[in-house]
Amino acid sequence: MSVCKKAKRQMDMLHGPMLKNILLFALPLAASGIIQQLFTSADMAVIYFFDGTDAQAAVSSNGALVNLLINLFAGISVGVTVVIAELIGKRLTDDVHSVVFTAVIIASVSGLLLLGVGIGVAQPILKVMDVPPDVLPLAVKYLRIYFIGMPFLMVYDFGAAMLRSLGDTVRPLIVLFASGVLNVALNLLFVGAFGMGVAGVATATVFANVMCAVMVLIFIMKNDMLRIRFGRSKFDLKYLKRMCAIGLPAGVQGAVFSLANVFIQKGINGFGEAAMAGSGDAVNFEMYVYYFVSGFANATVAFFGQNYAAGEYGRCRKIFRLTMLSALIVSTVLSVSFTLGGKLFIRIYTDDPAAIEFAVMRMWCVLIGSMLPCLYEIAGGALRGLGHSLMPAIFTVVGSCVLRLVWIYTVFAVWKEFWVLVIVYPVSWIITGAAMLVAYYVVSKKAFKQAVPAADAACKDGADGFTAQTEIADCRDGAVEERAERSA
Repeated sequence: MSVCKKAKRQMDMLHGPMLKNILLFALPLAASGIIQQLFTSADMAVIYFFDGTDAQAAVSSNGALVNLLINLFAGISVGVTVVIAELIGKRLTDDVHSVVFTAVIIASVSGLLLLGVGIGVAQPILKVMDVPPDVLPLAVKYLRIYFIGMPFLMVYDFGAAMLRSLGDTVRPLIVLFASGVLNVALNLLFVGAFGMGVAGVATATVFANVMCAVMVLIFIMKNDMLRIRFGRSKFDLKYLKRMCAIGLPAGVQGAVFSLANVFIQKGINGFGEAAMAGSGDAVNFEMYVYYFVSGFANATVAFFGQNYAAGEYGRCRKIFRLTMLSALIVSTVLSVSFTLGGKLFIRIYTDDPAAIEFAVMRMWCVLIGSMLPCLYEIAGGALRGLGHSLMPAIFTVVGSCVLRLVWIYTVFAVWKEFWVLVIVYPVSWIITGAAMLVAYYVVSKKAFKQAVPAADAACKDGADGFTAQTEIADCRDGAVEERAERSA
């Protein structure tokens, strides 16, 4: 426990006002994503105003493919968050150092694998996605350079997950802000001054990813609980298996989710460069809303994981209610505001009338309902905090991938309209959200019901006449902790 007390910026998720701590956790996390997206938006704006719609279409056409390739490995970072949260909840803080060392190794290896795969498959996959011939060379060039930064991006993702598992969402925000400023400055230098076009945008992103990795490693090594202790920290297969058991389903979920988006992007590409550029511009605002949802979902995973491991089931229920309500309020306000001001906001990225028309159409079909992912993201986060990672992955795969593919090859195949294609997003959100909420209520009710009697029985058997309430409470806490360790 002395290590816990000395750890810098560690948030106490087991005690104190929950709403305040949840907001302190989720809002900086959301701000991190928004800052990252703002600098991605800067890429889109810079490339359009210096190189035009074709170059902007080349950059935007890569988004779904990039997410498809990185999400599988990035999902393991969710496992890192949960494993560290479990260890803290069980007061096994000495094992955290080995988890960190193991995670850094996995991050580096997965980044190198992505580098090779990304460079190798860039051109054939983009061709399959029906990227227009005049855009294809630019898209391939951008993607191949972009993936040079993958090892560094993976190290940042895993490192940020470690910091967030302690409740520290401020330093990942600092890292992203600093690297984002560098990214914009290099964009203006490489694209504006040197005329490098899409290659300049991708190169700037690589340098920004390098800065992210270096800074997050520095922060980890300065943290008493997280820093790698050479000679004592070890690569631990037990924790690797646990991280993968929790993280790989989340990664598969993200990858399959992105696979469906690749097919949707293929459909968008069929409407030409203006649709590609306009849709990519509108996605920026969808991501601004989503990062708030994601921030509260990650808060749910971390808070739920620690409190469930500590046997604080009443707090778990309250955490779910608070994160769901907070996410719904914020996302609704933002999605409605952005949609109503559609043309005004889109002109930040383009003044092409055709691209603006497609962008506004997507906003009214997709952005207006961007509060709906709260339903499955928050419920899925709670399930992962309970140690059930496969279930939310299955629901998301069916609701967000299978349904979307069926829609593309049935409804969209009959009505070849842009709005018919993109309206599948809110349809799939509603179905997936309903299924995930039902799963959460069923699983959590069963988990809490089984855990409490088990703790009470253990206390009753071992009390031997002790009647003091404090001693019974201590016994019950110990039984819950012992049961959690056995189940893990």
